[in-house]
Amino acid sequence: MFSLNMGSTDRIIRVVLGVILLAVGFFVLSGTWKIVLGVVGVILLVTAAIGWC
Repeated sequence: MFSLNMGSTDRIIRVVLGVILLAVGFFVLSGTWKIVLGVVGVILLVTAAIGWC
């Protein structure tokens, strides 16, 4: 469907940042920032998983 447009380094960075943002949002913050970091973290993880952004 789509050709991959991410290298392995970019994918690794996205996974690491996605996990960090989800952890901070889930365990540290509350309210709106929790939702914002959760959404951004999920987007980073999904784009890393599919290899396309």
